[in-house]
Amino acid sequence: MFVASVAVMGDTRFWSFSPGLRFRLMKAKFTGHDTFPLRYGWLYKAVNHIKNNGLLSSADNLHAADAVSALGVGKNMINAMKYWCESATLTRSTTLEGKLTQSVTELGAFLFDATDGRDPFLEKTGSVWLLHFLLNFDDEGLTAYRYFFNYSNVLVFEKSKLTDDLFLDVSRLAGTSKVNLNTVKKDVDCFLNTYSARPEVKTLKKIAKVTEDSFQSPLCELNLIADVGRGLYRAEPAERPALPLSIFMYALARFHLDRHGDSGVAQVTFEELLSWPKSPGRIFRLSESALGQMLDEAVASYPTKVQWIDSLGLKQVVINQDLLSDPTVLLEEYYEGARQ
Repeated sequence: MFVASVAVMGDTRFWSFSPGLRFRLMKAKFTGHDTFPLRYGWLYKAVNHIKNNGLLSSADNLHAADAVSALGVGKNMINAMKYWCESATLTRSTTLEGKLTQSVTELGAFLFDATDGRDPFLEKTGSVWLLHFLLNFDDEGLTAYRYFFNYSNVLVFEKSKLTDDLFLDVSRLAGTSKVNLNTVKKDVDCFLNTYSARPEVKTLKKIAKVTEDSFQSPLCELNLIADVGRGLYRAEPAERPALPLSIFMYALARFHLDRHGDSGVAQVTFEELLSWPKSPGRIFRLSESALGQMLDEAVASYPTKVQWIDSLGLKQVVINQDLLSDPTVLLEEYYEGARQ
């Protein structure tokens, strides 16, 4: 259980979580996807549409018509594509003097560029794990999925209970109570449709036409949340054998940098990695033993970059500063096949 207090620093408020970790109050962000879960092909289409000077916007009829024609989706899906790309830090939007501009980030080009993207069609499982990490490694906007993977401790839950928990926690995490319960419900629905596989329904009718609606979100592949029926979902911490070590190490380095910045601190505790918001243990829903196994593998594969020590009962991970200087090297290793 985190104990929190509010501190005011200039014009920015922070929640201070014991034993001293600070998190900025997040902006409630329960809309933008228009209730559409992430779909295969959307990120590739959106990134390259923007790269080719297109614009993801349904507000401007001309740009909306262009996007509908180029992307092969309905007008109501354009905003959803924009939402998921920006939530995963693959693209960004800025408005200057009333004019909207959009650009592709380095990570967006690295993964989805049509010419030299490492995995534009999400064919590697590691890419889906990375996408999941990018979506949840954020303390700017509070969404249902970020709440669940960073702050919720439920293992088996009802959708209504998760909705109520999130609604009650908005004031603590986002500093506001001005949120509509129905809006939160829709965001929870979208979150569960994005992460939990729909139970198969047997029918004698054959589907005559396959559309984008026929496919589930790529994040369902990770099996982080299971729909067990009767309105119940299960999301227990566990081993994640399909999680590539290089992707785990990338998440570890990003968390350490976020935690300590360029302070020169090399250590991060096992407890931080297991249970603190934005940590690999939280985001990947790792059990305590699973995190230990991942760290053992990390030490064996990167003996000069990572050390796993137990001093006076305090388990700590020591990370070489060379690894922290450029975590994207770990992604390059994964896509080069060196450590898959």
